[in-house]
Amino acid sequence: MRLLPFLALVVTVPLAAQKPAAAATDQYMARALRVLRAHPVIDGHNDLPWRIREDKDHPQDVEAYDLRTKTPGMTDLARLARGHVGGQFWSIYIPGESGDSAYVPNGAVSSKPGYARVQLEQIDIAHRMIDKYPQLEWATTADAIQKSFTHNKVGSLLGLEGGHAIENSLALLRVYYDLGARYMTLTHNVTLDWADAALDTAKHHGLTPFGREVVREMNRLGMLVDLAHVSPGTMSSALDVTEAPVIFSHSAARALVDHPRNVPDSILARMPKNGGVVMVPFVTSFVSKAIKADDDSLAKNGPSWRASHPRPKATVADVADHIDHVRKIAGVDHVGIGSDFDGIPETVVGLEDVSTFPAIFAELARRGWSDDDLARLADGNILRVLKQAEQVSARLKKERKPSTATIEKLDGKPGTKA
Repeated sequence: MRLLPFLALVVTVPLAAQKPAAAATDQYMARALRVLRAHPVIDGHNDLPWRIREDKDHPQDVEAYDLRTKTPGMTDLARLARGHVGGQFWSIYIPGESGDSAYVPNGAVSSKPGYARVQLEQIDIAHRMIDKYPQLEWATTADAIQKSFTHNKVGSLLGLEGGHAIENSLALLRVYYDLGARYMTLTHNVTLDWADAALDTAKHHGLTPFGREVVREMNRLGMLVDLAHVSPGTMSSALDVTEAPVIFSHSAARALVDHPRNVPDSILARMPKNGGVVMVPFVTSFVSKAIKADDDSLAKNGPSWRASHPRPKATVADVADHIDHVRKIAGVDHVGIGSDFDGIPETVVGLEDVSTFPAIFAELARRGWSDDDLARLADGNILRVLKQAEQVSARLKKERKPSTATIEKLDGKPGTKA
């Protein structure tokens, strides 16, 4: 067992402030905190680099967005310590919707930055943020993350959100890996030339031949294939191709809330054979049926409808229901946490920022989860997935060289943006 004095992570925070007051009287919170001291949370998705980029007072200014103070967003050092966060995939998201980025194919000239430029800017923000604070530590392997635990630091690595950032180039994929990206979400919200997205029209019935080659090259690199944001067809295609476990960095269960960003039971049932992990988010419209229905009604009836229909609230119990469902269908070895903090417009009541992770563990303890099962949820499952991906990579690198395949060669069409 790792003995982790996590309360020392930010020494300026009084010890009394580091434990929720409820722990003194709530046996389930006390259990949650005991587990998290030995097995801190590895969170699959936090959008802080984009939050820094979009800060209204100091856009893109890593120095001004000071994590040593209480930030205007959902993440800072003191709250990471109170939340017992020991590992973090910092999302290096860039928009892929038409007009949000200005990648122009075929050599056309644009005054706006393209996908690769914006992606590299986001990587730069994330690198400068991690390098700035001693409490954060680069940790791009499973072993390195575990060493960060013993150093009382937050092991930090990057999650690339959206395959549009590779601009149909496997060379760019490799560059992003070298810069610290340890997963790539195959799509964001827009269907690509080679993969269908959950929130867009399906054009390929999953992955094209080039899309399958992207997955194979990710396996060779040791980059996790992230199936959050993709269509069920793309989920299935990727599972057919991959030799390593996949992740869903921030997706919930579609059987409970019929949102296209959630994972169908048919895919959850494939997790044991694949070995992957579904990291349940704190996104209100994904986890609350009432919120999803409210969103649908508002879209149908227009803003005036809101005056007589107050917004419902999502609860910790809603999130726990999804975690329980993933456990029921996929198994306890295939569920994790992917909060989406600093990337969500509203929060679950009781899960408002990174300090609140213990609340979900206390709720699950109350539902009968064992300490060992809570530890799997916190860090054990995603560490196993990382280790297995590293083992697959080591084997594949002995078997084949970096892929030089192109979308033109494999799909028979020019490499243009969808």
